[in-house]
Amino acid sequence: MERRVRSALRTQLLPLVGIFAVLAAVVGGRSVLVERQAALGEAVADAFRRQRDFFAVLSLLQDAETGERGFLLTGADSYLEPYRAATGALPDALEALKRGYDSDPDVAAKAASLEGAVAGRLAEMAEVIDRFRSDGAAAPGDLILGEEGKRLMEEIRALLADMQRTESAALAARLGEAQRVSEWQRYGSFVGGAAIVALGLFGFVDLRRRMRTIADAYAEIDAANAALRAEMATRQEAEAQVRQMQKMEAVGQLSGGIAHDFNNMLAVIMSALNLIQRKLARGETDIGRFVDSATDAVNRAAALTQRLLAFSRQQPLSPRPVDANRLVSGMSELLRRALGAGVSVETVLAGGLWRTYADVSQLENAILNLAVNARDAMAGEGRLTIETANAHLDEAYARTHAEVRPGQYVMIAVTDTGSGMTPDVMARAFEPFFTTKPVGKGTGLGLSQVFGFVKQSGGHLKIYSEPGQGTTVKIYLPRHLGEKEEIAPERPAAPGAAASETILVVEDDESVRAVTVAALDELGYRVLQAADADEALRRLEADPGIALVFTDVVMPGMNGRKLADEIGRRFPSARVLFTTGFTKNAVVHNGVLDHGVNFIAKPFTVEQLARKLRDVLDGQAGPARPE
Repeated sequence: MERRVRSALRTQLLPLVGIFAVLAAVVGGRSVLVERQAALGEAVADAFRRQRDFFAVLSLLQDAETGERGFLLTGADSYLEPYRAATGALPDALEALKRGYDSDPDVAAKAASLEGAVAGRLAEMAEVIDRFRSDGAAAPGDLILGEEGKRLMEEIRALLADMQRTESAALAARLGEAQRVSEWQRYGSFVGGAAIVALGLFGFVDLRRRMRTIADAYAEIDAANAALRAEMATRQEAEAQVRQMQKMEAVGQLSGGIAHDFNNMLAVIMSALNLIQRKLARGETDIGRFVDSATDAVNRAAALTQRLLAFSRQQPLSPRPVDANRLVSGMSELLRRALGAGVSVETVLAGGLWRTYADVSQLENAILNLAVNARDAMAGEGRLTIETANAHLDEAYARTHAEVRPGQYVMIAVTDTGSGMTPDVMARAFEPFFTTKPVGKGTGLGLSQVFGFVKQSGGHLKIYSEPGQGTTVKIYLPRHLGEKEEIAPERPAAPGAAASETILVVEDDESVRAVTVAALDELGYRVLQAADADEALRRLEADPGIALVFTDVVMPGMNGRKLADEIGRRFPSARVLFTTGFTKNAVVHNGVLDHGVNFIAKPFTVEQLARKLRDVLDGQAGPARPE
């Protein structure tokens, strides 16, 4: 079928090729003839110019003779004006005449003879004039009677006539050739036009048959395409099923990892609570170790949740300008304690390092996670190097890494001398719950948390590793070009609350609300509570002395953000502190807390809550209400 279409198309091109060939021949021949005709035209024009030169020379000699005779008859110098003009112009006229015959030696010889004869005649006339002036009218008689002037003039006329006859013959030949060229042009145009018309008629007659052949072939192609589309639809459906199975497998792996870790933590909490309950029923008070176990399990669960949010890029970030050199230097002692004496920590800090814009605590956690992974890869002994540098990721690099935007970055590299990674391990290094560590030695969320934080911050993460050669993990964070911010140091939590400070807790979950109220009572605040936003607004109407509203973000009806907006409009003196376990698009946009928002993530300890409350109430955590 394809061969039929191609054959029909090729055959259909034959008349077009013929027409093109004829046109090319006509145009090419015509171009040659036109050029020849132009050359003949120039030759004819040159012949006419030389004819004029002949007449010019003869005319100038005659003018000179006329001036000479007038002077000899009258003796008046005014009659010599034609003579002087002619003798002045004759050299140029002879020179112009000779230039046309450089390529013809015979005619050039005649031109030279002509030039000599003209020179002799002019000399003879000059001598006659000079004798007349010096000796009177009878003095030049012998020269005139000697007829030398007459002989020279006859020689000049004979040479000019001979040259003119030669030029006339050449002119006639060129005119005849020009006539023949014009006839060839006419005949060629006629023949070419007839050939084009004939080929066009042949192509038009043949076109319908060819089109029928092509139409039949395309009908077969349409049928084949329909079959191919059906096959593609079947294949796409099969691929969609495979992708869905892969998604379900990934979700199952993620769910299984979460369930495994949370069940372990819940088992610790449940066992600790049961033991505490039994001991208290027997009147025993040695429950501290069980409380510590339950608290540790809660902290591990909270960390696991934060890592999952980081991987999914849903954690609320509070970025600010960061000097990476200062941050790495400040972490040196912490890293040495965390990694142990067997690991030496070196820092290589770049001079003139740019600032970046990131959540400081999350960046510190990312570096700590990478350092701990490096320690495990080195089995507790080796060298860890943390390096900073300015970097530029160009267009070429971005083309091979689709998620990278070209531009300037601050680079933080963590390099170890450990066992390194194989290519298949590197390919899965950022997957949640993927780990090469023994059971119980890691959750498999460390690198995935770092990956999520860096991506949420608009950066790039790259691993370089070879088995037995160690590993380098490079964090690229975008350069910050804004003004430097002065960050106030954190203050320790106040020992208690002022007697006049009242806090309104807005929480739809009764259990969470109860423990939050108890924690605030423990801290010494006067506490009011509300189950939803409407009740909270009624409480604020009844008690305008409320200093702070501690509200959940996610609530039925009016959410926490809308409640805060209403509070800002109606009760501008009240401050607002948000809390939630997960938030999206309410007080966080593009992974970053909205400007002016005061926020503490669930779960939180009493100490963390106390510090945050004091920061907000004392005006260190932003304006009285979100802007």
